[in-house]
Amino acid sequence: MSRSSLSGVYLLLDEQWASRHNLSAVLELAAGCGIRLFQYRNKTGSPREVFAKAKELREVAARTNSVFIVNDRCDLALAVEADGVHLGQDDLPLELARGIMGRHKIIGISTHRPEEVSQATQGGADYIGYGPLFPTTTKEAHETPVGLAGLREIRSLTRLPVFAIGGITPDSVEEVVASGANGMAVASAVFNASSIEQTLRDLVSYFPEPSSPLHE
Repeated sequence: MSRSSLSGVYLLLDEQWASRHNLSAVLELAAGCGIRLFQYRNKTGSPREVFAKAKELREVAARTNSVFIVNDRCDLALAVEADGVHLGQDDLPLELARGIMGRHKIIGISTHRPEEVSQATQGGADYIGYGPLFPTTTKEAHETPVGLAGLREIRSLTRLPVFAIGGITPDSVEEVVASGANGMAVASAVFNASSIEQTLRDLVSYFPEPSSPLHE
């Protein structure tokens, strides 16, 4: 598994969109467009429901040679044999998560300010999410948008791959990449699009080549 391949479009498969879209079908479509990095997020389902849906998505990700990350929960990530876990600032501490996940699994950390970027880097994260970059409606806004200036500010603080997140659209990708992001995490820009496939292709086109699989 090559951490250096962590770049490009990172599609967030949030269960809130499942009433309007088949998440497995969207994952498969996105993989066909060149996206190879996905995260499943479910804040409301029962443990049994979340496991079943995560397992289904994991199988699609494996079939398409894609990387599959689970939000928040190390136990669920291990149960479905995900490639890693993504943790927020209020989730399990990074050092404990590493002990549970092992050194071969990917651990990403959500960060919102420079000191959190430094802590995640020093703590051994594999990538960081930084934002919200712009106002977003995907989740309740608990943090003030950092803007492009905020992204440029933290770029020198870490050698880790940085995924910008929050309110990113195809129109803003060029500026986001120019400001130092290795990739961007997106959800509403895709799921609210009139054409999901075209939006996916537009997003991927801003990168030199499609996101590379992380499996050796």
